[in-house]
Amino acid sequence: MKKLAKAVRGLKQLIFLDLEGTQFSHELIAIGAIKATLNANGTIKKLFPSFKQYVLPTQDIGNYVEKLTGITDDMLTKDGISYDKVLPMLKKYIGSNLSKTKFVTFGNHDLRILRQSLIHTPEADHTFVKTIQKNHIDLSACISEYIKDDKNNTLSLLNLCKLFAVEPVEPAHDPLNDALMLAYLYSEFYKQTDIIVDRYSEVLLNMNNVPRPIKKMLNKLKAGESVSYDDFYQYLREEIV
Repeated sequence: MKKLAKAVRGLKQLIFLDLEGTQFSHELIAIGAIKATLNANGTIKKLFPSFKQYVLPTQDIGNYVEKLTGITDDMLTKDGISYDKVLPMLKKYIGSNLSKTKFVTFGNHDLRILRQSLIHTPEADHTFVKTIQKNHIDLSACISEYIKDDKNNTLSLLNLCKLFAVEPVEPAHDPLNDALMLAYLYSEFYKQTDIIVDRYSEVLLNMNNVPRPIKKMLNKLKAGESVSYDDFYQYLREEIV
């Protein structure tokens, strides 16, 4: 929580961003974005009307991505625009506060799509893409430091939304819907600190490299029992002697 607050300190707004890309060339085929202004403490002040656009790639979508997203080559031929044209539209949507803006995604795959699309459309705005990369926040990485599953794996966006009681926005794998869920998750992550603390205790207990005396203390504390220095000293003796 403190790390996320530090990352957004002094910002005027966040852009919650979700991208869909082709199966093999990893070119952008659809983009969804939600602009949010921030309060001084990093919480969301206001969500603005959304931005969504289909993008015409140079390569085919691929069967897997088509089934996953429902986006077809015919749809992109009809409604898509080129990558070099969508970037100025996104920049206009962001507005005049680009220097006080950061871009929030779930994972790093969205950044890969932006980079790969530059390879296939080299006339697009490289400087703007570099600005997004430089001012990027991976919300998945922020949350996974404190919340994992019982096998110490990162939770998906959908499962994190369930944990924080964020209603899913259907259909899934629509870039705008996923961007909305990302914004809602960010908001709840700030509010529901009890969930974070409780799940973080489980993460600590499940860590492989936690010394046994410390793990014994954590288990007792999680069970609601008191632990004194004498208890800790006894755990140390049991480990050493």
